Amino acid sequence: MLVVQEFTAPTIDVAAILPIVLTLGAAVVAVLVDAFAPAGRRMIINATISVVALAVSLGWAIVRIGGEPVVTFNGAVAVDGPGLFAQAAIALFALLSVLLYTERRLDPSGDAFTPAGSVMPGSETERVLTMQRVQQTEVYALTLFASGGMMTFVVSNDLLTMFVALEVLSLPLYLLSSLARRRRLLSQEAGMKYFLLGAFASAFFLYGAALVYGATGSLNLAEIDAGISGRVGVDAMLLVGMGMLAVGLLFKISAVPFQFWTPDVYQGAPTAVTGFMAAATKAAAVVALMRVFYVGLGGLVEDWTLLLWVIAALTMLLGSVLALTATDFKRMLAYSSIAHAGFL
Repeated sequence: MLVVQEFTAPTIDVAAILPIVLTLGAAVVAVLVDAFAPAGRRMIINATISVVALAVSLGWAIVRIGGEPVVTFNGAVAVDGPGLFAQAAIALFALLSVLLYTERRLDPSGDAFTPAGSVMPGSETERVLTMQRVQQTEVYALTLFASGGMMTFVVSNDLLTMFVALEVLSLPLYLLSSLARRRRLLSQEAGMKYFLLGAFASAFFLYGAALVYGATGSLNLAEIDAGISGRVGVDAMLLVGMGMLAVGLLFKISAVPFQFWTPDVYQGAPTAVTGFMAAATKAAAVVALMRVFYVGLGGLVEDWTLLLWVIAALTMLLGSVLALTATDFKRMLAYSSIAHAGFL
């Protein structure tokens, strides 16, 4: 006899996740604008869409800070004070980056982004497109997708949602960091290095989530904490999973020993993208790290406290020392962000 199971639709509080909906919705609209709008109007339309969506998201997040926490999507998303504060910060940093993109594009001295990321650096095609002032308007959609992924990342209440958000925020950044108009080879190297190392870090996070699921029977952070609290003794699988989750999150923070990509990527990426990554990505990763370790792995606090203290101390020390040796401003900014990651 065939047994038909009823599907229960998840409860969705749209007001609680409005910044995510607005940002990702604006990103989709920006993609359609790039596909169908006249080439000469794409930049202004996408810049307007981005500014409005991010400004409304910023205002909405600020208004809701201090309200009651909301758990929605059947427990997959938890919108609380730290998450709203991080969403407001991400929206602000993204808004400033979009304004900087637009200001540079209106500057007669030239755009900060290459006219075509797919052509060979220094080729005749690139030279002609640059003279014609062809603009890469996809950067607005990419920035919105990255921002939406970060906003989801900081309020994710289970490891699977957090992994999906991690990929949504990471993939656009890989592209954005490789689209600088000047020093094209360096920019392409930065994008490729960021992509390869980021893929490894995501794989660590995903495998760590699988191990934690095997040890506790759940991906939900609250249920993971309950499963840990009910245990007697230490589970090796759980500890290995915790360590692999830490690798994936510490990579995004640029903490030692996962900081090697940061100076090269910051130096090769367009300046506005460097600022966006240095501020927004750090904020998102720090809040996600706190959520995983304090909410999901709070029962193992004695096992991870010393580890994080050591990593923080090494990160502050190495970042500060290497900043003294930097001869490029953006590399110095990278080392400074590494040191500040330790303080966070």
